[in-house]
Amino acid sequence: MLFNSLQFLLFFPIVTILYFLLPHKLRWLHLLVASCIFYMAFVPVYILILFFTIVIDYIAGIKIELATGKKRKLFLIVSLLANIGVLAVFKYYNFFTGNLNLALSASGSGFHLPLLSILLPIGLSFHTFQAMSYTIEVYRSHQKAERHFGIYALYVMFYPQLVAGPIERPQNLLHQFHELHQFNMDNCKEGLKQMLWGFFKKIVIADRLAMVVKVTYSHSELQTGPALAIGTIFFAFQIYCDFSGYSDIAIGAARVMGFDLMKNFNRPYFARSISEFWTRWHISLSTWFKDYLYIPLGGNRVSTQRMYLNLAIVFVVSGLWHGANWTFITWGALHAFYLIFGLATKPARVKLLSAIGIAEHSRVFAILSVFSTFCLATYAWIFFRAADLHDAWYISTHLFTGWGQVCSLHGLKSLITAVGGSDTIIGAFNLTLGCALILFLELAQRKAAHVPVLDLFRNSNRLIRWGFYYLLIISILLIGVYDNQEFIYFQF
Repeated sequence: MLFNSLQFLLFFPIVTILYFLLPHKLRWLHLLVASCIFYMAFVPVYILILFFTIVIDYIAGIKIELATGKKRKLFLIVSLLANIGVLAVFKYYNFFTGNLNLALSASGSGFHLPLLSILLPIGLSFHTFQAMSYTIEVYRSHQKAERHFGIYALYVMFYPQLVAGPIERPQNLLHQFHELHQFNMDNCKEGLKQMLWGFFKKIVIADRLAMVVKVTYSHSELQTGPALAIGTIFFAFQIYCDFSGYSDIAIGAARVMGFDLMKNFNRPYFARSISEFWTRWHISLSTWFKDYLYIPLGGNRVSTQRMYLNLAIVFVVSGLWHGANWTFITWGALHAFYLIFGLATKPARVKLLSAIGIAEHSRVFAILSVFSTFCLATYAWIFFRAADLHDAWYISTHLFTGWGQVCSLHGLKSLITAVGGSDTIIGAFNLTLGCALILFLELAQRKAAHVPVLDLFRNSNRLIRWGFYYLLIISILLIGVYDNQEFIYFQF
C-alpha cells in the first residue's frame, strides 16, 4: 500500500483509531494484522517470504540466547544465511547469473544458466536488514531474545517502516510494542505535522521533479549539457524529497500511536564533506553498515591502507544493497573514492586554501565545502539514476557540452522547455522554487537547533503558523501529483 494513495488515506485513521480503542493486550495483534494487510496490498503471496524469515529468526534468537560456546555462532550463521539466501535468490541471482552467462559466452562456451522469472518483493532489503540486526544483537548480548512470537513478527513487519525504513534496532523498537501507549494530543499533532511535511515533499516536489528527470534520463542523447545538468540536480532533490518524505510519513504515523522511530535524515545537502554526508543521509542504513560491517572488518583501528580497504568494501556492498546493477556498484565505489581521496588529501587541501587566505574554520571555507560536497554527491547520483553504465557515461561526459547555446534566445527557450516540461516557464519556476524552499527551511533549521521543519513556526503568530500549514495542504491538493508513483526506495 502506497502512502500517497487513497487506500492509505482510509487505512491510517482506521488503524490508528482502532489501536487506541482496543485493550492493550490485543493491540499487538491489531497492528500485526494491519501490517500484513498493508504489505499484501502489493504482492500478497510474498507475505510467505516474510513469514519464513520471521520464523527462522525468532527460533534462532532464542537458540542463540540459550546456547553456549560455538553453538551460539552456529545459530547466528543459520539465521544470517537464511536472510542473505532470500536476498540472493530474489534480488541477486539473475544479476550474477546474467553476468556469468556473458562471461561464458565470451569464452565460447555454449553453456548457460537459467534465469528466474520472479518479481523483487517490495522493501526486501529493508526488513531483511532489520531482521538481521535482531539476531546479531542477541548474539552480542545487547538484546534479550523475544519470546512473544507475535511481538517479534510485529518488530519485523511494523507497517510504517516496513518497506522503506528507517531500519530499526531491536533495542529501540521491540520494547515499545510491550508498553502501553495512551492517546497523547501532543504526539498526535507532532506526528500529523511531520506526515504533512512528508506528503508535501513527496507529492508536490519529488513527483513533479520526477516528470522532468524521467524525460532527461530516458532520452539523454537528445538533451543538451545544461538540460542534463539541471535534470541531474533535480534528481538530487527528487530522491531526497522522495525518500526523506517517506521517512517523515513513517515516523509521523508511528508517532501518532506513541512509537518513536529513529531519525533517518539530517539536512544532508548541508554536509561539509562526503564523510559528513553519510552521517546525515539514510542514517539508519549508514549506521547499520558501520556497526555490522565496517567495525567488524577493523574499522579505523587498523593501518591506513586497511582502513581505506574497509571503506571500499563497505561502500561497494552498500551500492550492491541498493540494487543488482553495475550502476549501483559504481555509485558505491565512487563514494568510496570520494571518502578515501578526501581523507588522504585533507591536510594538503587545508594547507592550500590557507595559503590563499581561506582559513579552515571560516565562513568561506564552510560555503565552499558544502558546495563541493553537494556537487560530488549530485554527480554520483547520475550512476544511481541511469538505466545502465552506457547511459551514465554518456550523461557524465556530456554535462559540460552545449553551454554556449544558452546564451542565445533559442537555446535559452529550449532549456526552459526542457526544465519546465509542458508548462515551460511556469513549470521551471515552480520546480526551482520547490527546491529552493527545501533548502531555505533546512537552513533555518540550522539556526533553530535542528528542530523539525514545521516546528520552526511553533512560536510564530498563529496566523503565520496556520497559514503555512494550510499553504502546504492547499499545495498538496491543487498541485500535487496523484498517479500513485511508488517511492524510489521501494525497489530496494
